[in-house]
Amino acid sequence: MDPAVLRDDMVDSLQHESKGVVRSAWLSTAMRAVPREAFVGEQQAYSDRPFERLGTRVLSPSTVGRVLEALAPDEDDDVLVVGAGVGYTAAVLAEHVGAANVQAIDITRRLVIEARQNLAKAGYDAVLVDRRDGADGLPEYAPYDRILLEAAAIDPPRALLQQLTEDGRLVMPLGTGEQSLAVVEADGSVQRHGTVAFQPMLVEGEQADTVERNRTHREDREHARRAAQSRAGWEQEWIDWEG
Repeated sequence: MDPAVLRDDMVDSLQHESKGVVRSAWLSTAMRAVPREAFVGEQQAYSDRPFERLGTRVLSPSTVGRVLEALAPDEDDDVLVVGAGVGYTAAVLAEHVGAANVQAIDITRRLVIEARQNLAKAGYDAVLVDRRDGADGLPEYAPYDRILLEAAAIDPPRALLQQLTEDGRLVMPLGTGEQSLAVVEADGSVQRHGTVAFQPMLVEGEQADTVERNRTHREDREHARRAAQSRAGWEQEWIDWEG
């Protein structure tokens, strides 16, 4: 079937289902225009479910609709996407605000390469994609009118708040167990918009393409502490065996 027809069907279902995920005209237009099959392949492009790719979770179309409705960018806004993934969300934003106004970052090198290739294939090669730690943002291009964080954190990263304009907005999953979709204004005020389920924000060393996938900074410190405590007595202090 023609992909354009499938896109129309997808957006129609997101508009007309009971929750009305896609409500804004700009988002409807953008999602109908972006060829999702360029980012996730034809077989999975228009099914409304998440799946794993290169160690990251590709958001379902309905989740993309939810987060972008909450982000609510205006035309010509400068937007930062933290967690570029396969690049689809950045493409939808680029369709609305202009590709040159969208920057995206990801901590995983393979995903940065994947997002760049997908965006170029779909016609959005003007979107800048760089490898960065998401918690640090992209200060070289700040301030941003809108920042979208596609990973969960307990608190809004301070650097991202500092990179917002005075009336800017950060949208992110807040919490690590039970998460809520949060809209955080530049002044720190928070509004919550229902529950979500995102992967946690990664720090250096936790990426899927690192040698030790499951070793984190926190675990390294714990391993070092346990190793120090498990040394034999003669390694820690002199033992008087006759005392």
